[in-house]
Amino acid sequence: MARPAGNTRLKAARLAAGYHSQQALADALRVGVRQVRRWESDQPPVPHPEVAQSLTRLLGQDLEALGFPPAVGTAVGHPRRTVLAATAVVGLAAVPSQTLAVQPATAAEDYEAVTRSHRRLYWSVAPATLHPAALAHATLGCALLPEAAGETRRRIAAALAETWLLAGRIEFFDLRDAERARQTWLRALQAAGEADDALLGAAVLAHTAFIPAWDGDRDAAVERMTAARTYARRGPASALLLAWLDAVEAECETRCGHTRTALHLIGHAEDVLAAGNEHQSPEWLDWFSPVRLAAFKGNTQLRAGHLPQARTTLLGVLDALDPSEDKQRTVVLGDLAAVEAAAGDPDAACGHALRALDQLERTWYAMGMDRVREVRRSLVPHQHERCVRELDDRLYGWATTVSALAR
Repeated sequence: MARPAGNTRLKAARLAAGYHSQQALADALRVGVRQVRRWESDQPPVPHPEVAQSLTRLLGQDLEALGFPPAVGTAVGHPRRTVLAATAVVGLAAVPSQTLAVQPATAAEDYEAVTRSHRRLYWSVAPATLHPAALAHATLGCALLPEAAGETRRRIAAALAETWLLAGRIEFFDLRDAERARQTWLRALQAAGEADDALLGAAVLAHTAFIPAWDGDRDAAVERMTAARTYARRGPASALLLAWLDAVEAECETRCGHTRTALHLIGHAEDVLAAGNEHQSPEWLDWFSPVRLAAFKGNTQLRAGHLPQARTTLLGVLDALDPSEDKQRTVVLGDLAAVEAAAGDPDAACGHALRALDQLERTWYAMGMDRVREVRRSLVPHQHERCVRELDDRLYGWATTVSALAR
């Protein structure tokens, strides 16, 4: 008989806020660890008002969203309504509960089908177009979830977690809104807990590590990666997923200036992929491959100052990228431009940057534009040369400037 999962919403919020043990949260609240243990049980008692205020402030959600029973009188009309519905971003009108009382047998399959479609569309549809659709789909999942049970409920929760993971990826990588992504990924983690899907939980936690890493907070990033690896061990995790976790941590270390550690992690990821294992990768792990690992490696070599190695690695990535990987191509071209700028060849740097801008006009990607802007800043000593002026004409053209400001 399966062990009760306990209050997965509180556990997920605790982890997302950086409290990686019950003791850590107890210390922050100045309560006993037994109290936190009771809150994370299947029947959590409502905290005293003073403690409740501190708890909601620390974790950024109200008590009902954290899995505590609603106050008397708040559940009238729909006592089974899940707290995930209460925390969802409102993307469409709330679906009346009476229309969902009887679901077709295909509800989970139908909901998963749209989730899969959004996953594929991410690589070709403008983020500003796909993002509202993903949020609306999440809102629908929140309405379906309380009316489902058993395997149907688990499948809807897993698809909902993936949908919120995708929405958070758009917010962080495409729209450059880290705070919004943090809240969205918290919801993804809570939905993964509802599904009891440890591998999805690992993926969400690893994504949350990017947020402190981009701010240079190495300790917070490493803590989140520790949590992600803990969840992955409950898997079983495929070699591809384990290698991706190494790559994410390498990216975090690189952002925090620890390129030697990052290169070691990438080497370990290469070994993991070479060895392989018998476990199949999750269907949703479509953002990583051996070629993507090489792209991580090239960027780290660049930031470590290993310019010849970075050039060789990145040119190999550019040749190996699938034609559909337009977003990644802009990043690789930006990194190649940075290699040539650091090597003192502004003509070659501008050539790669202009190719990146060509691609960005077809497929917008904020991370790619960030790379181009970094290159332009590094070319200040050469700004009077013709190639740099030509780059400026493209970088600060009407269409490019308006598009960048609009995003």
